[in-house]
Amino acid sequence: MMRKKKSQETGPKILDIDASMQGTINFHDPVNLRINGVFEGQLNTKGTLTVSEKANVKANINGDDITIAGKVEGDIVASKRLKIENPGQLFGNVKTPVLVVTEGAVLHGDCNMKDKSGKAGDNGGNRFYNLDEVASYLEVDSKKIEEWANKGRIPAVKEADNWKFERTKIEAWIAKQG
Repeated sequence: MMRKKKSQETGPKILDIDASMQGTINFHDPVNLRINGVFEGQLNTKGTLTVSEKANVKANINGDDITIAGKVEGDIVASKRLKIENPGQLFGNVKTPVLVVTEGAVLHGDCNMKDKSGKAGDNGGNRFYNLDEVASYLEVDSKKIEEWANKGRIPAVKEADNWKFERTKIEAWIAKQG
């Protein structure tokens, strides 16, 4: 009787692209993709995309969770989060519910932040979230968010027996957390 060997790997599998490529690439299932070389064209991905420090990308990108440490020229739509890390450079327009730009990174373009439902924040971004909404927005269990609020670890205001979270303060808190 033959048995399959269990994998010794414990971390997530990452698909590394070290070559120069051009064209349109579509991933319909979630992947952990890291671009280390040159890419030109259109990239549609699900899961996590990392553009490493040595990468040079000239493409419009649609994805879920995108991190840029290299150079990207093109528009980006990130359904969950876009993070630009030093020495990353992005020259293009951005649509994402969460944007993190670390010190030393460059963003040159227009930014449109929408929540995960696709709705733009109301005037001035002063929308308040309830406990369940902020938990969904941050993708963290609501009990953990309530614990953080009780301990003052996340910006929140308690009205009666309910916690309220101001969108702009939550976004600033996310940026500070890195």
